[in-house]
Amino acid sequence: MTRTPALYVLTNVTVGSTLRRVWRPQVAGLEHIPAGGAILCPNHQTVGDQLFLGVTVPRHIAFWAKAEYFRATGPRGWLTRHAVTGMGAIPVERAGGRAVLSAFDAAVPILRAGGLVAVFPEGTRSPDGRLYRGRTGAVRLAAQAGVPIVPVGILGTREARPADILRPKRRPISITFGPALDVAGRAQTPREARARTDELMATIQAMTGQEYVPAYAPSSASRRRSIAT
Repeated sequence: MTRTPALYVLTNVTVGSTLRRVWRPQVAGLEHIPAGGAILCPNHQTVGDQLFLGVTVPRHIAFWAKAEYFRATGPRGWLTRHAVTGMGAIPVERAGGRAVLSAFDAAVPILRAGGLVAVFPEGTRSPDGRLYRGRTGAVRLAAQAGVPIVPVGILGTREARPADILRPKRRPISITFGPALDVAGRAQTPREARARTDELMATIQAMTGQEYVPAYAPSSASRRRSIAT
């Protein structure tokens, strides 16, 4: 089993206790998380998804996080860099190609050692609360590491916005863990990885009831450019 970083433990005790006390998230299906390595794949609406997922699972979760967080500059960037590093996050180059393979290199040993890795298959936060087409990285990672995928449905974080510390809203939060999906030997080709990913997203959609969009969610940078023009 992998070691839990000290900052992760501290955050769970401090921030985690506040989230559990104030929002009282409803959790179901924790028994579906295997004792060994597994990939948790939730839908993604706000940064609160990471927070609530982290405080409801009684084990360390290594989150895939965009590599920009690890290169942030300035005083705020310094805090961000130390936070994601201290929490044991794994940097992911969202440009894709061979650069993204470094995330696989970091995640596979964790998974094979019995750890948990969280990957948001949509790749970015939903801009409108709908569920967008999943990217195949989580399925390919599961196949390479030989571990199952646990689909996760999170509801309420978009309404609660717990990251907005000036105006937090007490809204019902629910987190549901579905039965683990075994993709070993079933995602060896791009077509197979695509099919398994579509199955994963259909499972998540059934858990959350979100409207499904058969297209990739626009990145935050793309949305900013759209607003600017």
